[in-house]
Amino acid sequence: MKTRRLGDHGDDVGLLQRWLIRAGYAVQVTHLYDAATEAAVIALQRKTGLVDDGIAGPKTYAALATGQRDPKHLALADLERAAHTLDVPLACIRAVNEVESRGAGFLPDGRPVILFERHVFWKRLQARGIDPAPFAARQPDIVSRTRGGYRGGAAEYTRIAMAESIDAGAAWESASWGSFQVMGYHWERLGYAGIDEFVTCMESGEAQHLDAFVRFIAADDALRRMLGARQWAAFARAYNGPDYAANLYDVKLARAYDRYAAQPAPPTQAASGTPRGSADATAAA
Repeated sequence: MKTRRLGDHGDDVGLLQRWLIRAGYAVQVTHLYDAATEAAVIALQRKTGLVDDGIAGPKTYAALATGQRDPKHLALADLERAAHTLDVPLACIRAVNEVESRGAGFLPDGRPVILFERHVFWKRLQARGIDPAPFAARQPDIVSRTRGGYRGGAAEYTRIAMAESIDAGAAWESASWGSFQVMGYHWERLGYAGIDEFVTCMESGEAQHLDAFVRFIAADDALRRMLGARQWAAFARAYNGPDYAANLYDVKLARAYDRYAAQPAPPTQAASGTPRGSADATAAA
């Protein structure tokens, strides 16, 4: 099932509506993701403890099937805690979560989402006193001076496994991790005891992914001010890198913020976990 939201239409929206009816929600099978469908999805999300964004994605479908939130999935209270920690409006955090997390921080097999960066691996090997050139000659998709070689999804774990055979720590530092795609090499600046602790946290749940994002923002006062002031272009440039405009990150953030800021304050939920503690987080340097 595709991620669906207000205004979408199709047979899969009709199937979602039938599932909602079966679960006891009062909607009509119109095949249009209308206001009533969005309201039912929000009600389901609040009942099961998910972030109540009204968007039906993998986490919402799973909760609809089981009647409960997977403990690994983000709760609204996690967003509230992040907003309090950073002293920014909750709508700012909700907007970033919607735009940056792309719906899920874990693959269907339960592993955190990663993207391995071969050009970062080149640099991390050099930082550890290892000459990357011989490895690049044999495995250019894994070690290179330039970006690329991406396979996406679970196939990124095949790439990182090959990198681990050269140097595990450097391999983990060379990937972006989780919902907010924080690069592993930031681990020391963000207060983790080591790259192994960072990876363990990323494997634990989306609350820990959000915590890495919070640490990243808290470590850069200028970035925190941009977020709090809703300076979306400046924030997107700093967080996503120079390609932010091509992906319309600033526009998407602004629109999401306006939508959440206009909504009534959501009911407080219980947090999904205790925080363990996130520059350009996602654009690998």
